Amino acid sequence: MQHQQIRDREGDEGVSALKSPNNSPTMATAQLCVVFIVFSATLATDVKLKFKPATTPVRLFTEEELKRYDGSEEAQPIYMAVKGVVFDVTKGKEFYGKGAPYNTLVGKDSTRAVAKMSLDPADLTSDTTGLTEEQLKSLDSIFEGTYKAKYPIVGYTASRILNDDGSPNENFKPEDQPHFQIKDEF
Repeated sequence: MQHQQIRDREGDEGVSALKSPNNSPTMATAQLCVVFIVFSATLATDVKLKFKPATTPVRLFTEEELKRYDGSEEAQPIYMAVKGVVFDVTKGKEFYGKGAPYNTLVGKDSTRAVAKMSLDPADLTSDTTGLTEEQLKSLDSIFEGTYKAKYPIVGYTASRILNDDGSPNENFKPEDQPHFQIKDEF
């Protein structure tokens, strides 16, 4: 009986020792946790990213998807692609919106038409085969001076990096594409 009372008292002391804030192992553990949290927070604010993360993810547009942004619906943005880069030209609605002079260029990759300064339906394509040196220079000038300078890039045409069946083109090299330069991306 006497042993039982001693064990009960020891058990109570053990429980109260764990509850006591003055218990050195418990206090040390708590202090270590606080130090770790403060140290981690300090390190997190000191971390500097080498590159800023993209504000929006890169989007690939199929021909069908790009057609949805042709200016025919008032609530939709207006997109057009030049050299496989998709631009949001909505702020130029007076030029690209429904019934506007350049509306035929939107909702598709109109690289050839831009290079030739043409609205001919036959030129509404990404194909640059057979363009003259002068037309290619014009394309670069308009691409850089108008589209990249004025309109935000919202994505790229899937045809640049995908096969017709939608699988990744293992042989895709930007430098091998007709009149495409890596610097066009940035």
